[in-house]
Amino acid sequence: MLSTAVVVGLVVYLVPKTSGWQRVRRSFFDGEQFRDSFPRIAEAFVLDLKIFAWCAPSIVLVGLLIASARNVRNPALYPLKLFATLYTDLVRGVPVILWITLIGFGVPGLRIFDRPWNSPLLWGSVALIATYSAYVAEVFRAGIESIHESQRAAARSLGLSSGQTMRTIILPQAVRRVVPPLMNDFVSLQKDVALVSVIGPIEALRQANIDKAKFANFTPYVVAAVLFLLVSIPLTRLTDYLLARERRRTSGTAVS
Repeated sequence: MLSTAVVVGLVVYLVPKTSGWQRVRRSFFDGEQFRDSFPRIAEAFVLDLKIFAWCAPSIVLVGLLIASARNVRNPALYPLKLFATLYTDLVRGVPVILWITLIGFGVPGLRIFDRPWNSPLLWGSVALIATYSAYVAEVFRAGIESIHESQRAAARSLGLSSGQTMRTIILPQAVRRVVPPLMNDFVSLQKDVALVSVIGPIEALRQANIDKAKFANFTPYVVAAVLFLLVSIPLTRLTDYLLARERRRTSGTAVS
């Protein structure tokens, strides 16, 4: 506590002493501009929360299906395993913002669907789901492979099929183990929903950019950052709690 107080005190004391602090304060920490921009950016931030709310369950479902496909052991289903492997390698090799741009502009450009289905919000969400599913699939796959082979052997001795073994024996244990690392992906997702703004939807980051251009001040970006922190920090603390609980459960030791 003492060392933390000293560091914080030095930062608070020394930063205002720098020659450019007054200019930075006016550009990034203008109180009047903060109060003026906050309602508009907070209203736009609701869209970020909505995107997160409908993307997260879809990502879990698609990621679980991909992970299950990568772990099939039936030789007849090898094409499915190959597709899942190629999918994860391809998707994870390209930045999220590029997938959002390619899918958000490319799919509507094909004119396959009618106008209501060409919404940038829709295809931006699809891009997020497609991208994050590849990462989540690897988390699930790690959990599945962490289950000892004796579990499968015991299931076979009881006459369970491969599908029954996966559904009733392997997946319940694997999902419990991967909840903490899975939460880390959701913390990242909560921030990356702002990338949808590159294809048009006016969410918090886009509204902050509009206000910045209108008032020639960077304080709206700080407003957007504060709003994202209000969600990401509780999610991070929840992740730490779940990780500590899992360690206590598996090791029998207390983790602070």
